[in-house]
Amino acid sequence: MADSSDSVSIDMESIPFAGKEHIIKTGHGSVSVAVFGDQDKPALITYPDLALNYMSCFQGLFFCPEAFSLLLHNFCIYHISPPGHELGADVAGLDEPSLTVDELADQIAEILDYFGLGSVMCLGVTAGAYILTLFALKHSRRVMGLILVSPLCKSPSWTEWLCNKVMSNLLYICGMCGIVKELLLMRYFSKGVRGGVDVPESDIVQSCRRLLCERQSPNVLRFLEAINGRLDISNRLRKLQCRSLIFVGENSPFHYEALHMTSKLDRRFSALVEVQACGSMVTEEQPDAMLIPLEYFLMGYGLFRPSHLSVSPRSPLSPTSIISPELFSPESMGLKLKPIKTRIPGQV
Repeated sequence: MADSSDSVSIDMESIPFAGKEHIIKTGHGSVSVAVFGDQDKPALITYPDLALNYMSCFQGLFFCPEAFSLLLHNFCIYHISPPGHELGADVAGLDEPSLTVDELADQIAEILDYFGLGSVMCLGVTAGAYILTLFALKHSRRVMGLILVSPLCKSPSWTEWLCNKVMSNLLYICGMCGIVKELLLMRYFSKGVRGGVDVPESDIVQSCRRLLCERQSPNVLRFLEAINGRLDISNRLRKLQCRSLIFVGENSPFHYEALHMTSKLDRRFSALVEVQACGSMVTEEQPDAMLIPLEYFLMGYGLFRPSHLSVSPRSPLSPTSIISPELFSPESMGLKLKPIKTRIPGQV
């Protein structure tokens, strides 16, 4: 672990499910990492989507009791926030250079070095999924698996590029104004939870809207410009040496991109889960839909949910379940889980 002079620790006990936040100095600026759990356990690192941090991107998943017990039993969680996206972040100085997606990926390697971590499991959403995939391509020996939610792998389409440019201009001129928030919420959530004239906005959208108000506009702009300048990494995906599990909402603006990414991965070691009636941020909108695929995926690593905790009868890791030995084989991943359609009762 790096010397204590390289970071500042902030106690976050007042925040539910919070651990210890570390502000780590890297060669490309400082990064906030919130650590949850026993650091002797294997590491799971997370990276959120644009304008989000772990509180606004992964809270739904970790507030799901079954997922919480599965992940916290097996991992120590390291929530990485994009530079300047942590709670209480200062505005980036004018002298600080804008970072590229490659530099953001390189920051992750320095974070792992700081904590003395070797190979890690990765969980990323959309822009964060791209950063983690790029990290896996550049540092293949340091990634044991990828869990990607509505991921990106191509350069921006003209539609996305134009939308991002509109947001960039608004962020620069008006800050985190109402139009920017609406564009971001359309990026994250399906129309069903965003509400309309006759349907009220859901609690998760209202909560996300409030959290967006806390972001520093110049910091969001820097991350947006980095992700809008990304390159197509589709042809490099076959080189990935780890298993991959992809979730995507059928109403996500990036649904086609997730399907394209799946087609480029080695089918023996990848799986796709399409979640019906859901937008991009499955971790918030329908976290329950992630549980069973996550359990099957983690079984391939010998990981399990503790039997002394309450488990759902539908859980494949319930002590009373009968597990096919074939599911432990890496070669079975593409056949058993690609594709899976899920539907959560009462949400459609």
